[in-house]
Amino acid sequence: MDTAQAKPFDPVALKNYLLDHAYDEMFLRPDKMHEHYEPLLSHFASLPDGELQRRKQAADLSFLNQGITFTVYGRDEGKEQIFPYDLIPRIITKSEWDVVERGLTQRIMALNLFLKDIYNDGRILADGIVPREVVYSCKHFRRQMIGLQVPRNVYVAVCGTDLIRLENGEFVVLEDNLRVPSGVSYMLTNRRVMKRIFPQIFRQYGVRPIEQYTQLLLGTLRSLAPEGRPEPNIVLLSPGVFNSAYFEHAYLARQMGIELVEGRDLVTHDNVIYMRTTSGLRRVDVIYRRVDDDFIDPLAFRADSILGVAGLFNAYRAGNVTLANAFGTGVADDKALYAYVPAIIRYYLTEEPVLQNVETYLMTRDNERQHVLQNLDKLVVKAVGESGGYGMLIGPQSTSDERAEFAAKIQADPRNYIAQPTISFSRAPCLIGDSLEPRHVDLRPYVLYGDKVSIVPGGLTRVALKQGSLVVNSSQGGGSKDTWVLSQ
Repeated sequence: MDTAQAKPFDPVALKNYLLDHAYDEMFLRPDKMHEHYEPLLSHFASLPDGELQRRKQAADLSFLNQGITFTVYGRDEGKEQIFPYDLIPRIITKSEWDVVERGLTQRIMALNLFLKDIYNDGRILADGIVPREVVYSCKHFRRQMIGLQVPRNVYVAVCGTDLIRLENGEFVVLEDNLRVPSGVSYMLTNRRVMKRIFPQIFRQYGVRPIEQYTQLLLGTLRSLAPEGRPEPNIVLLSPGVFNSAYFEHAYLARQMGIELVEGRDLVTHDNVIYMRTTSGLRRVDVIYRRVDDDFIDPLAFRADSILGVAGLFNAYRAGNVTLANAFGTGVADDKALYAYVPAIIRYYLTEEPVLQNVETYLMTRDNERQHVLQNLDKLVVKAVGESGGYGMLIGPQSTSDERAEFAAKIQADPRNYIAQPTISFSRAPCLIGDSLEPRHVDLRPYVLYGDKVSIVPGGLTRVALKQGSLVVNSSQGGGSKDTWVLSQ
């Protein structure tokens, strides 16, 4: 890309860009930028005064018109807000992405083999690689799935794996999301808005496309249809309009050209699932579900659920309908089980993990629990079944009362907690007012697994927009930005 005529980025706009020990996505060191960011910053410098802010307003308006909003509950205003979006893309080189892609492919294959094993032969448990009590004490382990065969032995068809970068720039896995991973609609809409706002720079950069995700998802779902259903009817099952991810459910169904349904739209007859339509009942073959196990069938799981379909599990067990993801996959994204994933990869694939885990302390181990209790001010403690930044203690930012509260919780229920070092994961440039400032980011790529593994190049980069914050979840003040994977 020719930037010979572009002026250097206004140093005034970088006056608040302070580096620390965290890896910086834009700067190699204070006096040198990563080469792949230079054309972007030069392009921004060539824009007329106020143009970046005008484009930011155009992006916000686009999100508002598309209904990409959320409500922050528990605050006085309680009003609907535009999903926070940062205009400065996060750029990943081809060589960096190649490592991520290989690591994610390896990980989803190993986790599927693990799920098949624990619900059938249990070899990994008999061999003592993963303790039985870790699996059987997990609240997401479903005894109803023991001995049940799933199509193509694919338990996890859709996965969102959270990655962070360490101080040396290495990508590592923070956690796996294997039940009903969300956020892919923000990845897709971020890209669409970015291409509209910065069409020229986007073309010149050679950014790899991600728009094919919904068709890859549709193909993955088709590949998992029951035998003898060459033209399967596929639906997306949503909890309904009051769910915080309903925009995503509607968006994905529309993009794939499939029906968006709720539990009340489906009925079971002779272990077959049907959808109610104006012209009568129509058989359903594949359900992309965005409803947790507990609520999906009141006859098999929670009897008080009104979100699911009575008899769905029996139809599933009979092989007449496929669910993506399968029941019981949550055992593999339990935060205590996470600590065993490197061993799981070695056991099933006889390979070393391409992507490493973050060091993790298990509270069920006496020596590790004592270490954590003595160092709560330095560690991050997480509840194994929570998500969205809840059920968490960030030691260096905590009060003595909060640490005492968590110490009591750990001692009362060690199985429910893990701890990890406080990691200053990487920071990327964000447009804060009129200047660029670094903020902590993670990355959630989306992995599809049907007849093959498919990963679109990129993912959802989530941003901790509050200065100094390490929590990237939108419910905790986070936002997102477009992720550019370069083609060369």
